Parts: sequence; structure tokens; C-alpha cells
Amino acid sequence: MSNVKAYIDAARLRTLPLSVSGIIAGTAMATAEGAFRWPVFLWAIVTTIGLQVLSNFANDYGDGVKGTDNEERVGPQRALQSGAISARAMKRTVVITALLTLIAALILIYTSFGQDQFFYALFFFVLGVAAVAAAIKYTVGSSAYGYRGLGDVFVFVFFGLVSVVGSYFLYEQRLAWDVWLPAVTIGLLSVGVLNLNNIRDRKSDERSGKNTLVVKLGSKRARRYHNLLVIVAILASLIYLIVNFSSPWNLLLTFSYLPLGLHLKRFNGIKEDEAVDPELKKLAVSTFLFSLLFFISFNIFLLL
Repeated sequence: MSNVKAYIDAARLRTLPLSVSGIIAGTAMATAEGAFRWPVFLWAIVTTIGLQVLSNFANDYGDGVKGTDNEERVGPQRALQSGAISARAMKRTVVITALLTLIAALILIYTSFGQDQFFYALFFFVLGVAAVAAAIKYTVGSSAYGYRGLGDVFVFVFFGLVSVVGSYFLYEQRLAWDVWLPAVTIGLLSVGVLNLNNIRDRKSDERSGKNTLVVKLGSKRARRYHNLLVIVAILASLIYLIVNFSSPWNLLLTFSYLPLGLHLKRFNGIKEDEAVDPELKKLAVSTFLFSLLFFISFNIFLLL
């Protein structure tokens, strides 16, 4: 494995569509209100991708140095685990990625608020620093919150609420109560992807001392939790659809429920925890599809 390929693999590019789903959803609502701006959209995408890649690098490093990634792990082999990248090199990569992500966040903040909205800019800067710190502390350090069952909270807050509501605010510089509904949807589906990952790795995580929420709940309750995540996500988006219904075109959004329903059917038919691995990608793609259909269903006339 070449060094470049090792870093590309460690970045886990297949996770990127899921990470930008929140930006697309927030942009969809702002666009429907005539507030779309290309520079804000592009820098929001860059910043979000930076946070996702940073999280992936940090996760590879944190689990690698702790020995959590070992021969018992079911998923794809990690860079430190395989020896393709040294711990020192990965740590340096985490630092560089964090700095680049913060720079992208600063550009995004300036693009959105300029020099006039100081307090908004300061708030989003603090939020950006918190997001970077949270991405790193998921598995890195002795107090890594991913080892205490708090990873679901981080994913819901930053890849759901902050991503959707935050991106909407960057365009509009105001909030509306219904903006939180698709944020809940994206957040819960993103947590669902993490939950599948943790169900798959439950046995090895438990043996290595990584007390994810799945380890704490146990397989049976973690599976019930997963069903609840997806069902509530669908209901939240359905409420948004009802509240904002203005055209039959809005019903295009309901087509996103089909792959989510099929996912639950397949998931509930899987008996062995390790066998849920293929559903990670399918749920991630379904979440991305939801965000695209959400955008199209409320902005169809702009696309025709």
C-alpha cells in the first residue's frame, strides 16, 4: 500500500456524502427562501468535509494507539492497525487537518458575516473550535468521550443540529422553529450509521474497553434503539413536509422513505451483529438521498 493510498483510505472518503447531507438540507431551506449564496455553500461543504476527514483521521489514531483496532475488528482495516501509517505521522496529519479545517471555517464565517456581524462571527468561530475539538476527542486521549458512550451525542449535535441549522443561519442570519425538524432527521440518521458501526464492533469494543452506547445497551436494546432512530427521523421530516406543504412536488421527499424502510427490513432480518456491516453504507447513502430529495422537493421550480 502506497503512502498516498494509505492516507486516502484513512480519510474514508465513503463517509463524505453522509457528512454533507446536513449542509444540503440547510441550504435547501435557505434556497427556498431566496437566500442561496454560492460562496457560503462551497465553504460550508469544504469545512464539513474537513471535519469529517479530521474525525476519521483522529479515530484511526485514537483507536490505533489504544489497541482497539486489532485482529478481532470486523470492519475495514485501519491505517495504524495495518502499519501503513505510523502513529507519529498520523498524529501530525490530525494536527494539519485540524488547522486547515479551522482556516476553512474562518473563511466561511467571513464569507457569511463579513466585518459587520462581529458577535455572530465570534459565536460561529467558537462553534468551529468546539467542532474541531469534538472531532479529535472522540477517540483521542484518556478522556475520549467515544469510549464513554457519548459518541451518539456528538454526531447528533454536530452532524445534525449544527450542520443543518448552522448552515441555514449562515445564509439567513435568523432562525425558524421548523428548521430544527430536518436537522433532527439528519442527526438521527447519522447517529444510526454510527450505531450500526458500533453494533458491528460490539464484541471487540467490549473486550478492548471501548464502552460505546451499544456496549452499554447490549445487542437487543441497541437494535430497538436503531429502529427508533430511523422511525423518529422519518416522522420529523414528515412533520416538516406537512407544515411547509405548498405543492404536489413536495411529495417527492416521501420517496426517500422507501430505502429507509427497506433498510429497517433488512436490518431486522440480520441475526448476527457482525453481519450488519453492509447496512452502514446503505444507510449513509439513504441519508444523502434524503438530503437531495429534500432539496429538490422544495426547490423544483429553480431546477426546471
